[in-house]
Amino acid sequence: MSDIDLHKHLIGQQGSRRALNTPALVIDRDALQRNVDKMAAFAKQNGMALRPHAKTHKSVEIARLQVAAGAVGVCCAKIGEAEALAAGGIGAILITSPVVTPQAIARLLALHERIGDLRVVADNPDNVSALAAAAKEASRSLPVFVDIDPGIRRTGVSSPEAAVALARQIAQSSSLTFAGVQFYCGAQQHIETYEDRVAAINERTAYLSSVIAALDAAGLKPAVVTGGGTGTHRIDAALGVLTELQTGSYVFMDKQYLDCDLNGEGTPPFEAALFIDTHVISANAPGMGTLDAGFKALSTDGGNPQIVEGAPASAAFFFMGDEHSALIAMGHEFCVGDSVTLTAPHCDPTVNLYDAYHVVRGGDLIDIWPVSARGRSR
Repeated sequence: MSDIDLHKHLIGQQGSRRALNTPALVIDRDALQRNVDKMAAFAKQNGMALRPHAKTHKSVEIARLQVAAGAVGVCCAKIGEAEALAAGGIGAILITSPVVTPQAIARLLALHERIGDLRVVADNPDNVSALAAAAKEASRSLPVFVDIDPGIRRTGVSSPEAAVALARQIAQSSSLTFAGVQFYCGAQQHIETYEDRVAAINERTAYLSSVIAALDAAGLKPAVVTGGGTGTHRIDAALGVLTELQTGSYVFMDKQYLDCDLNGEGTPPFEAALFIDTHVISANAPGMGTLDAGFKALSTDGGNPQIVEGAPASAAFFFMGDEHSALIAMGHEFCVGDSVTLTAPHCDPTVNLYDAYHVVRGGDLIDIWPVSARGRSR
């Protein structure tokens, strides 16, 4: 039985959150909306376009909220994510990873015909040639961004000269349009102190500026410079080089970002809006409770979750395998059936473990939203 079928009878019932079968992925509806509105207002105030990264939420419903608040579209990491959101009516999508195989390019061009504004990145001349050949039969040219390596050697051209050569190749193709450049400093997003993050982004943005200067000198000034993230959005706006923000995790604020000083003020500018509800299923040792959420319910790459409600915030958390975890708080009496709410350590991979969001207002379940692009990593 799906999560929707399992819980749809609870929608609208007073106190129905506590009747959820757990572990359950939960969204605080009002906190989510405040986060969406706040980032949209920030981008507008700073004269930047907002194109949130949907790899965080993988949700048609949340993408719609972001577009309604002023986003120019969304980003997707993979063609599968883009297909899922397009099927839900999202018509402006940038795919932020190169699409290179013949079978994936065929899907890309099919999606290009189905929606009004599809964009893609490239970092390799052979990939550009393949995109150009495939797009010759398209009804309009395909917008392509030059992906610039910010120094982590994952994707992106490795020099200003390579950026110019690739941009020229794109611009000279009759079936492609040179749309701009992408520069995402992923390694810098989670630097915990604001001062260290500022220094790191200043240095990387100086390099980006040198690439843009080389493109400008070659008559290839990018119309759009897209990138940035939740961890650096305020710094990126102040530097004034990016024209478009790809922030993603701000909608949920997982533990990784809650541990960072995002604004130099020591208080998070966005609220935790994503939670995992669990229950204590065993309590046979003093000061210890076993939860029904383990590796299959929580990502493990972001450390341990924080305890929000139902147990002492100071309780020690330990994973205990695929299905279980433990809380230890000496002096606290855990009881079988206790409800315990946790934050997500890292929201993106945690979301990908679930089929649906349980949308709550206070203690009431008000809706259930599918995780539309769950598992769409190809």
